[in-house]
Amino acid sequence: MLNDLYHALDPVAISAGPITIYWYGLAYIFGAILTAVIMYRTQRRWGMDLTVDDLVTVVVGVVFGLIIGGRLFYVVFYGDGYYWAHPLEIFAVNQGGMSFHGGLVGAVLGGLIVCRLYRMSILTVADLAVTGAPIALFLGRCANFVNGELWGKPTDLPWGVVFETGGGVARHPSQLYEALLEGVVLLVVLQLLSRRKPVPPQGTFLGVFILGYGIARILVEFVRVPDAQLGYLFGGVVTMGQVLSLPLLAIGAGLIVWARRANRPQRVYLDGGPVRQ
Repeated sequence: MLNDLYHALDPVAISAGPITIYWYGLAYIFGAILTAVIMYRTQRRWGMDLTVDDLVTVVVGVVFGLIIGGRLFYVVFYGDGYYWAHPLEIFAVNQGGMSFHGGLVGAVLGGLIVCRLYRMSILTVADLAVTGAPIALFLGRCANFVNGELWGKPTDLPWGVVFETGGGVARHPSQLYEALLEGVVLLVVLQLLSRRKPVPPQGTFLGVFILGYGIARILVEFVRVPDAQLGYLFGGVVTMGQVLSLPLLAIGAGLIVWARRANRPQRVYLDGGPVRQ
């Protein structure tokens, strides 16, 4: 069934003359919109007053940071020198090639800049953002499946998929495994946590998100084929994705412990309200 589904899909969503729109690009757009909607609904449920204008500004800053950081990390850690020889290919993000780890760093930096300009709490904004971020991850992994990239190892399981670039053998649809763990499971966990009373303190949601993603990524990497230019690291023991995910476990767990001890209440604006009238 999955094999038939994959071969019925076209990476190009819309093509009209010189305009070509890929599902990969639409995944980023709709992922950002849906994340913003969840952020807004969550902060209202928490009794906050984040304005729509400020929310849009935060989302734009985070998305720009995510795209820049995700692409740069991929070029540096996964490119293996290819992009230095073909520098114009760095900008071909429609063809895939994004690092979540770099995207996370870039998103945090982009959000930090906006929060400092508008005197918002970076921790509360980050907590709000990650309550909806799994939806963006889910759509992104589905787009990876449509593109036929980041597939898994050969398998005899009935849901194996023969990808065009996968050597003519059925493989684990590891993109969908990640969509399930990073998207659906992590979203459910964070949504349940966001409905607890009283609201968990600042940093809790960010810590759970980072820890959960690290665990999901490490698990899926056991059945996912690493990038061809890298192969396996340390004598075939681990992949680059697992190496970059290991620090996330410590960071996520550390944030959760710190949040519980600091017990800082959630608030969006540092002065209790929007900076601009």
